[in-house]
Amino acid sequence: MKLVAMALISLFMFASSVTYAQVSSQSTASQIPVQNSQTIKITRSGSQHPKKGPEEYFTGSVQVQPLFPANDPSRTSGGKVTFEPGARSAWHTHAFGQILIVTEGTGWIQQWGGPIEEIRKGDVVWIPAGVKHWHGAAPNTAMTHIAIQEELNGKAVEWMEKVSDEQYRK
Repeated sequence: MKLVAMALISLFMFASSVTYAQVSSQSTASQIPVQNSQTIKITRSGSQHPKKGPEEYFTGSVQVQPLFPANDPSRTSGGKVTFEPGARSAWHTHAFGQILIVTEGTGWIQQWGGPIEEIRKGDVVWIPAGVKHWHGAAPNTAMTHIAIQEELNGKAVEWMEKVSDEQYRK
């Protein structure tokens, strides 16, 4: 009887240790970090270099610094744009609108058919989807803003004609 009891206890202990080993290996495996596309990405300050704004889309001296591209599944991209005094964008629209955050200086913005409005450091501007507009520096002051917009089919902006000197001076 003692022999049968010892055999049953040994069998039970063996079965328990196998089960424990299986559970242990599963929990260890679930703790191993997995590399995938869902990792945080940090773009270090100064790693994105500004480029001259293309003459076909800007008047005057403009620097465009990409801050972040639209990373799937997001459609949102952003950039830092610096306009020297008197510099400005051409008329344009955004399929999903645009947000401007003025970080330095004083600038102007105008919606087609509306008055020119002054924007200053700290102002946040919402431009609704499809609204034809332009923005840039005031005549005697530089202006920098961060521009945030969504892309439609890989395109964030629909460029149009340049803002004339006459339109800018109104």
